[in-house]
Amino acid sequence: MRVLFAGTPAVALPSLEALLAAGHDVVTVLTRPDAPLGRKRVLTPSPVAARAQDLGLPVIKAGRIDDAAALAIAEAAPDVAAIVAYGALIPESALAIPTHGWINLHFSLLPAWRGAAPVQYAVINGDEVTGASTFMLEKGLDTGPIYGSMTEAVRPTDTSADLLERLSHSGAVLLAQTLGGLAAGAVTGVEQHGVVSLAPKLTLEDGRVRWQEPALAVNRRIRGVTTEPGAWTMLAGQRVKLGPVRLRPDVGDLAPGRIRLDARVVLAGTGSHAVELDQVQPAGKKIMKASDWARGLANKEDAVFE
Repeated sequence: MRVLFAGTPAVALPSLEALLAAGHDVVTVLTRPDAPLGRKRVLTPSPVAARAQDLGLPVIKAGRIDDAAALAIAEAAPDVAAIVAYGALIPESALAIPTHGWINLHFSLLPAWRGAAPVQYAVINGDEVTGASTFMLEKGLDTGPIYGSMTEAVRPTDTSADLLERLSHSGAVLLAQTLGGLAAGAVTGVEQHGVVSLAPKLTLEDGRVRWQEPALAVNRRIRGVTTEPGAWTMLAGQRVKLGPVRLRPDVGDLAPGRIRLDARVVLAGTGSHAVELDQVQPAGKKIMKASDWARGLANKEDAVFE
């Protein structure tokens, strides 16, 4: 079949490569427009656009599917569209362009975690198992019939970035297999069933650490928002970014947010027991070891995260 591939960030690259390796005829690539990056805000192609250009594939750059983008898609005459983290909704008018519709690779076991941030929510909520699903896009949010799924264990130290990296590769295999099955007429969609949960896009505020929560919840939140939107807290009116922490149930009582430097180990109190900080990035500075950061605190005894 003729395949339109829609994707934007690096997490979509394994799927593009898997489709090509499986022999699928990728006739064009849909991605979001170039975006300003770095301090100089240089317009830069998306990772998918850059790879497609390297491969000599035609590229459609569109922030949304307007009339011009829809016409370009129609002119490519795809039999099916494969979509992985494109970053914009596909309007109902465009869903019918490919003969076999739009097949989305979603990084959860649907109907769990429908929405933009399924991996982050899986980590924040302490899921022990997650996965990926291929399904048919329709008007509703991630509600279409499922063609296939695979599972992935969530490791105790996983950040959402770690977990998404693994899912991007195993999910790519699932997507290629799904398109192969469609071409052979060997797969059909099955309606979703089970408990529905939602995973809307995370905001900067979702990354703020709530020190009154139990240590396990603090740990999961920090891992879940690493690397996007990033974990942070406030100290003396300044924002401080945090890397993943370690649980320290062996440490005695420490009030929520209270900081203690103990034998080159930096501890912070939570609603239950302490956690050990690893990396810290003060406002306007580079990321550093927590112990190096703590030695520079002016009033160590009075330091409390807000």
